[in-house]
Amino acid sequence: MQDIKDKTDNDLVLLVRKDPEALSYVIDRYKGKLDKYISRRTCVSSHDREDILQDVFIKIYRNINDYDDKLVFSSWIYRITHNYMIDWYRKNKKHISISLDADESKLIHILEDENNKIDNQTLQDREDLDLIKKAIQKLSADYQEILILKFFEDKTYEEISDILKISTSSVGVKINRAKKLLKQKLYE
Repeated sequence: MQDIKDKTDNDLVLLVRKDPEALSYVIDRYKGKLDKYISRRTCVSSHDREDILQDVFIKIYRNINDYDDKLVFSSWIYRITHNYMIDWYRKNKKHISISLDADESKLIHILEDENNKIDNQTLQDREDLDLIKKAIQKLSADYQEILILKFFEDKTYEEISDILKISTSSVGVKINRAKKLLKQKLYE
């Protein structure tokens, strides 16, 4: 049997469908990524984050037979995680908030324009990075989510479209609106 690292996500899906124990390979591949996503998307304790992650993998296992292999598997997993977090917040009557402990370069990329230039008035020095974090937290949950997926999770427009169930053109529009609103929040 070839090394598990050489297997595609769709190969792993087939393995899990044949042998439930193979879910451990999916967990190994995605646990760190989903943990970071959950951490950025929520301000919950590490215990709650672990519970969310465990429940997400249970949902993945229960729904693995419904996965359409024409879709990108990672987008499908992120969609399950996204939906679970929304349900978790509703159930626990908490407001969705974000935690941005990202590296500085990712924060700066949000403010770049289409020519990859940063507005010098927007970002003066490293101290402004805290202002960027605070400004992102002032955005609506929809705009926060799209910025996190694009700039922190490095998802493509197509992947974001699959995760959020919106068209790829809507993804572009929402990203541009979110960036524009973010710049406005920085000047407030």
